[in-house]
Amino acid sequence: MSMFTVRSYGMTDIGRRRQQNEDAFLRNDEIRLFVVADGMGGHAAGEVASAEAVDTIYGMVKRGLPNLGPEEDPLTDDIISSARRLIEGAIQAATYMVYAISEVDANKSGMGTTISAAYIFKNVLVTGQVGDSRIYRCRDGEVLQLTEDHTLVGWQIKQGLITEEEAKVSPHRNVITRSVGGRDYVEVDTGVVEIRPGDKFLLCSDGLHGYLQEEEIPDIMSLGGENAAAGFIKLANERGGSDNITVVLVEVDD
Repeated sequence: MSMFTVRSYGMTDIGRRRQQNEDAFLRNDEIRLFVVADGMGGHAAGEVASAEAVDTIYGMVKRGLPNLGPEEDPLTDDIISSARRLIEGAIQAATYMVYAISEVDANKSGMGTTISAAYIFKNVLVTGQVGDSRIYRCRDGEVLQLTEDHTLVGWQIKQGLITEEEAKVSPHRNVITRSVGGRDYVEVDTGVVEIRPGDKFLLCSDGLHGYLQEEEIPDIMSLGGENAAAGFIKLANERGGSDNITVVLVEVDD
């Protein structure tokens, strides 16, 4: 079995301005898969997109796990590549699924969702990313953002067209450049980081990270478990709660 004990906590909140909650999340400590999805499309289409995407990813990963071999086998580059392909393939399947539903039902045309997925395997965490939800790692009080936002302002920053400060007030800051379901295929970013006992991971929708300073993460994380999750949601609501807020926390022990 894994050399780590993994415990997760999840919470979602409608926020203060929205009529419905279009976010969805998954936390499964047994297969160690964690997902946050921020749906879009209105008229309840966003919540269909996020829920269907999360279900599809869970099903695909669960089915693909046996192909990664026994947990006690040593970790090789080939196995890491297979794990990345598994997460990428699961998110592609979700993309196809959400797109297909939107094609069949005119009311759901154009719906989509972000996906930030984390899968813990042996002593690594594999990430899969589409859109602007985020995954952070908190280790020894240091915070590292493991995902890249697929947003127009993110692209502008990368090209040197605007600064980080300008991005924060840009009218285009919520325009995402990739989503699950907008078309039948999407480019998925995957990544791998080693994990250590004591590591904590935060997966969240932009309803939280839009209000959060990175340096605030360790203090809230240190509340632990449900208290930390509730702390993050409280912070976002106190600062305006303009969107749905979803948090999944993953704590790793030996």
